[in-house]
Amino acid sequence: MWTGIISIFPNLIRTVLKDGVVGRAIARGDLGLTMFDPRDYAKDAHRTVDDRPFGGGPGMVMMAGPLSASVSEARRLCPTENPVTVYLSPQGTTFTQSLAKEFATLSSLVLVAGRYEGVDERFIEREIDLELSIGDFVLSGGELAAMVVLDAVARLLPGVVGNPDSIKSESHMDGLLDFPHYTRPREFDGNGVPDVLLQGDHSAIEEWRQKQALYRTWMKRPDMLLGKELNEVERAMLVDVIDGLGKTLSPSVGEEGDGVDASE
Repeated sequence: MWTGIISIFPNLIRTVLKDGVVGRAIARGDLGLTMFDPRDYAKDAHRTVDDRPFGGGPGMVMMAGPLSASVSEARRLCPTENPVTVYLSPQGTTFTQSLAKEFATLSSLVLVAGRYEGVDERFIEREIDLELSIGDFVLSGGELAAMVVLDAVARLLPGVVGNPDSIKSESHMDGLLDFPHYTRPREFDGNGVPDVLLQGDHSAIEEWRQKQALYRTWMKRPDMLLGKELNEVERAMLVDVIDGLGKTLSPSVGEEGDGVDASE
């Protein structure tokens, strides 16, 4: 997969991405990464990429020209035609694991990191395929958001993560939160490890982990269960979890069409 990132702070991104999973993927050639600085495509000697907004108001707005030229160069150097071009924006579609999996199937991706009060709307209308947000909060720029997206996508590429099974069991991969994890020592500050994990019964361990995933999701993110189609085993486990808590399904979770009625 090839990725182009457009940012006025390319060294910030290079510094962060040189280590960890993404850094190893780049070093092995599993992930291609090219940086494009809009200042390199400015028309004046001062390399200006921003100006005051028409109509007045605080702050500065990134100009369409240098950004559009950066995207054009990224598309020219991209090894495949028509890379999906994404602008990181608080107004965008919320980034999810499902989108990460979808992006991981692409051959190429261009991420645009804005700054200041935003970018000229004409640039978005002309060049952007998708506006993407990583949450309902405001950052100083899109660089951190771009790195979040790239990290989430890169680790799904074949060969990037050493043990592919570790990805399959992670939170959100199957629509549930992850189960609890434990390692040595067996006892820490008076707290032990669940007996089932020490007995070597892999079937019992798998059942315990699935129940724990359902328990965590029910307690911390019940919204994730809305619309999720549970199989018979998962339904039975969820009933056990809820019975164990002495609770019942809320009406919103078991309504017809929601796909989560564990009582069926």
